[in-house]
Amino acid sequence: MKKILLVLLSVLALTHCTSKSEIGTKENPIKISLVPGQDTKLLQENGKKLEAYLEEKTGLPFDVTVPVNFVAVIEALGSKRADMAIMNTFGYLLAHEKYGAEAALTGVHKGRKVYWGQVIARKDGPKSIRELEGKTIAFVDPSSGSGFVLPTKLLKDQKVRPKEVVFAGRHDSVVTMVYQKRVDAGATYHTPEDNGVPQDARKLLLTQYPDIFEKVVIIAKTDPIPNDPVVFRKDFPPELRKTIVEVIKKMMKDEQGGKIMYDLYYMDDFQDATHKDYESVEKMLLEIGKSAQDFVK
Repeated sequence: MKKILLVLLSVLALTHCTSKSEIGTKENPIKISLVPGQDTKLLQENGKKLEAYLEEKTGLPFDVTVPVNFVAVIEALGSKRADMAIMNTFGYLLAHEKYGAEAALTGVHKGRKVYWGQVIARKDGPKSIRELEGKTIAFVDPSSGSGFVLPTKLLKDQKVRPKEVVFAGRHDSVVTMVYQKRVDAGATYHTPEDNGVPQDARKLLLTQYPDIFEKVVIIAKTDPIPNDPVVFRKDFPPELRKTIVEVIKKMMKDEQGGKIMYDLYYMDDFQDATHKDYESVEKMLLEIGKSAQDFVK
């Protein structure tokens, strides 16, 4: 009798542990990482709004966090410390290459599914890529497509060698360094003007520096790459993924939900995506003799 009781207790304990660790429970919420491309505090505040919205619409618990850098988001997907992420394009390629992460949605801004990189400088500074020879340049992060990979390709294509390279960590930090003359030039994301008003990374500093558009100018623009994707880690439950994807797509049609996502990453819509949508970027990397992982070594 005692043995039977012990067996029953063991089964109950095992069942309890299994249910406790099941994804989508209070003990194991769905963990979302947001790529830290701009002001961390602002991302955290809007991330909590996203968390509350998704919980309300799905009835499931979520935990939205902002890791310290781009690479931390990639590693979180690989170690299951993140179940999904809204991340940069090249970060996604690395997460896919290393850990089998999969794109489910592509962000859309003003009807565009692509964005560009740009090189900026003070108006009274360098006027072209060629003039950056021997200068100091601020990049965002080694895994940032617009803030490092594509601008680096521009420099390489024109055989320009900087004197020093600095990684600022965020797009707004790069703009600040250029504005304050701490570097000669910087690389950030580029978005076309809207009704004559610049929408690129300089916009992030407009409140702090009202003359940012006059003092800091664009001296070069890169080729386009697909917008940031919503990514799920490998082995994430398919039905749960389907539910979350549908809610995210619907939230863009909802005034409250749409504002949350626009405040986060300036996206006003999402479209279904697969890894195939990002193969053009992989092809570009192969053409320059690199894989995604090579850019973060």
